[in-house]
Amino acid sequence: MPYGLYIAAEGAHAQSKRMEVLSNNLANVDTPGFKRDLAQFQARYAEETARGQDHPGSGSINDVGGGVWMNGVITDHTPGTLKRTEIQTDMAINGEGYFVVQKDGQNYLTRAGNFMVNSNGLLVTQTGMPVLSDGGAPVPINAGTPWKVSSDGAIEQDGGKTYLALVRPPSPAELKKHGENLFQPLAATTPVPTELRSVQEGYLEMSGVRPTLEMLELIETSRAFEMNVSMIRNHDAMLNSLVNRVLRQS
Repeated sequence: MPYGLYIAAEGAHAQSKRMEVLSNNLANVDTPGFKRDLAQFQARYAEETARGQDHPGSGSINDVGGGVWMNGVITDHTPGTLKRTEIQTDMAINGEGYFVVQKDGQNYLTRAGNFMVNSNGLLVTQTGMPVLSDGGAPVPINAGTPWKVSSDGAIEQDGGKTYLALVRPPSPAELKKHGENLFQPLAATTPVPTELRSVQEGYLEMSGVRPTLEMLELIETSRAFEMNVSMIRNHDAMLNSLVNRVLRQS
């Protein structure tokens, strides 16, 4: 394969993957607590170097590089803006930490506080996953009795308090997206210290996606993809012309 065709194909593939990431971000622009993803690009070695048949800095034709590739996706955990909803079961963490919910017997973390009370009197997510207390049990709420959320993240009802579990990982890098706006902790989490616990009732943390920025990046990525595809077509036309000339000479 001609070297330029190889580099253009790798570039088109990388930009295609980036478009998928950006499109998913835009699809979740209104999802509470959603964290945007960022595609990471890295320079590729030439094919021979990647196969161990050459080495970087050799000064050969393989030392010019092999284009770029997308070597992974990272998540931007920057907190989103808080929006007042005046819905009592909407809760927003003002600061660090994550709510803990349970799915299929396993605990996951989320910043999405658009909760509700189910028919069993438990605080759950929009998909029915129980929200856990700091004791690791589902949070009960008697809808027929007045209740409120304290500023330190406790459900106050009937003279008692049930503290919501608020935890933090060692670092954001220790969180893996699981789907359904959940994160799977890859390392042991620790409770948010009492003095740092801050939960606002009737508010939601909005998506971390900035539509204008995502659209600009999507346009940029689309144009880069089109340029790589154009390079592929040009190389294909040159190869076709070369083959035709060789056939005419033979």
